[in-house]
Amino acid sequence: MKNKRKIFNDPVYGFVKIPNDLIFDLVEHKYFQRLRRIKQLGLADFVYPGALHSRFQHAVGAMHLMSQTLNALESKGIMIMDIEREAAQIAILLHDIGHGPFSHVLEYSILDGVAHESITEMIMERLNKEHNGSLQMAIQMFRNSYDRPFFHQLISSQLDMDRMDYINRDSFFTGVAEGSIGVERIIKMFTVIENRLLVEQKGLLSVENFLNARRMMYWQVYLHKTSVSAEVVLTKALERAKFLIRKGIECFCSDNLRPFLEKPVGKDLFTTNSKYLDYFLSLDDTDIWFAMKTWQNSEDHILQMLANSFVNRRLYKVALFDGKVEPELIDSLKSKLLQQGISPNNLKYYYQTGKVSNSGYIPENSSIGIYMKSGEIKEVSDASDLPTIKALGKIVEKHYLCWTNDVYLQDEIYKSRKQLV
Repeated sequence: MKNKRKIFNDPVYGFVKIPNDLIFDLVEHKYFQRLRRIKQLGLADFVYPGALHSRFQHAVGAMHLMSQTLNALESKGIMIMDIEREAAQIAILLHDIGHGPFSHVLEYSILDGVAHESITEMIMERLNKEHNGSLQMAIQMFRNSYDRPFFHQLISSQLDMDRMDYINRDSFFTGVAEGSIGVERIIKMFTVIENRLLVEQKGLLSVENFLNARRMMYWQVYLHKTSVSAEVVLTKALERAKFLIRKGIECFCSDNLRPFLEKPVGKDLFTTNSKYLDYFLSLDDTDIWFAMKTWQNSEDHILQMLANSFVNRRLYKVALFDGKVEPELIDSLKSKLLQQGISPNNLKYYYQTGKVSNSGYIPENSSIGIYMKSGEIKEVSDASDLPTIKALGKIVEKHYLCWTNDVYLQDEIYKSRKQLV
């Protein structure tokens, strides 16, 4: 009989155990193994060369934190049945299994309005059938339909195992020290009152550090302007490939990627035709890199330019603004592009406007409760005496203009920023 009690040597936590046979089988499944070939941080390695860790590592790490948390809760007298423990571990292990190539970067480029959470549920349902209903409770916890809602909070909330692992792990691999958090301390401070996950007052400082670290990681890593530029170039290359293929012009790519370029694949088609889920489950970062490397030799000048820019990291320039990008600035850019001989119909491939937003904590979605020594339960921003915690609930937006590096625009940008001030 095959030994299914394996141990991973994780660079962040040390030894991580596979707790039982069912979880071993799920980790070994080809759907989960696919996560080895999807980078956790998408295009962040264009900025931080060490950011090459995978969704596989993150999922296993989050499962480890779930095990540690359940142990801590049991030590405080909170009853957790073995079947609940297994379900919670499975739910967090599979919480990201619906991610496509480059994680969030191409979430709405390959599919037409289908979020990765929806795909995760479809895959979990498939795996549940394969394992004769053994994942039913895990699916209930994932959907927040299980009658002990604190399990869902551990899977998806403002302070869940997902966030605690990815902030700690991403900080480790990028080398951004501001993202380091006291995971063990927070876990030991968890408690459950009336089926609600809370943090004991002694852990308030660690929660404050967690929220600040998350905010810092967003600005320094997840929303870094170079990552934004790389994302723009990649998505525009796929947009151009879709345009060409739908006009009947050949663009060589893998058989798994082609169906998503030939026509829009929305939720209706994705859920009614199982072959599209099969195609999706065969996609990973390799398919995109293969396509981009191949398109460097495309006969289409625009696709060739975009592919070369991406593969060789000759990315577009980026300017950030506190307010909306002035129309005059965009008009000036368009004028310069037209002077270079760019067709009016193709201008969209040479620039992009948009915005990025960041908020460290949104209590309306899922508040973090602090269990005070007095027995009172306070929302974290009320329990904290730090004004920065209250400010974290404010959504901060930055608008950007991203454009081909063949155009000099710095003088116009300077004037535009002065007007905004």
